[in-house]
Amino acid sequence: MTRRPNDDIANRLEEIAALLEAQGANPFRVRAYRRAAATLGQLAVPAAQILAAHGTGGLDRLPGIGSRLARTIRDIVVHGYSPVLERLRGESDAVRLFASVPGIGARLAARVHEELGLDTLQQLEAAAHDGRLEQIAGFGPKRLTGIRNTLALRLGRVAKDRHSDDDHTLPPVAELLDVDREYLKKARAGELRLIAPRRFNPEQTAWLPILHTERAGRHYTALFSNTARAHHLGKTHDWVVVYCEDDGPREHQWTTITSTFGPLRGRRIVRGREAECAALYGGSPDHSPAAAIINASTASANARPEEPHTTVR
Repeated sequence: MTRRPNDDIANRLEEIAALLEAQGANPFRVRAYRRAAATLGQLAVPAAQILAAHGTGGLDRLPGIGSRLARTIRDIVVHGYSPVLERLRGESDAVRLFASVPGIGARLAARVHEELGLDTLQQLEAAAHDGRLEQIAGFGPKRLTGIRNTLALRLGRVAKDRHSDDDHTLPPVAELLDVDREYLKKARAGELRLIAPRRFNPEQTAWLPILHTERAGRHYTALFSNTARAHHLGKTHDWVVVYCEDDGPREHQWTTITSTFGPLRGRRIVRGREAECAALYGGSPDHSPAAAIINASTASANARPEEPHTTVR
């Protein structure tokens, strides 16, 4: 059978659809990926050629391909893999992600992840600008400049616009914490599909619950953090990684945790957005509706049974 120019991309989109379906995602989202796979499978022109000539806008204009799917196709074409697919497979790996940035090899990527506690390209970009990367031996001025420029391109903006996201384009912390609440509640009740993460799971045990849900037109995926830092600190059933797909130029990611110090101690918060969480709780957090929801989810998480033992290697 003759291979068509976009068969590999179409197959990956079909796999995403199948995994989403198996994990209980919205059927409309499943069908969207299948329509996109069909479009790519029938396309006579390589997607890479369209991307080179017209950018993601050219992919967006294809039948059944919106901005979100155009972004997924771009990732496959440019970087050779899809973060969405890796996440659904349980193969998300911050070290591999960082090592894909020119100038950062596997050894430096591991140090960045473990010593600075970074998990995303957005966090890596912030560290490249605020001086944290310079604290790690091997990151000289020339290498840092190249990394900053590469990340600006990969994250879909120029360096001067690094902080240009309007606050109103980001989901409010109340929405993120509500996704966190739903995840913890359903994970505790055993209502979620379990996947077997590739990292720190030598027996390949399916222990990691995964949630697909929606809020205000935004698609969310949530799962416990499976990073080296989470394992080291014993937080693999407390830290929740929340991914958000909307119609913007890039996917967003946050980590929700139980705060261990300060006025928000014992509360569920969104890391990096603590001030907004404090404002959400207000002057009497114990009696606010938001606090009641979030504290209930924290209690459920703390009451969980012990996780299967996993060895960090």
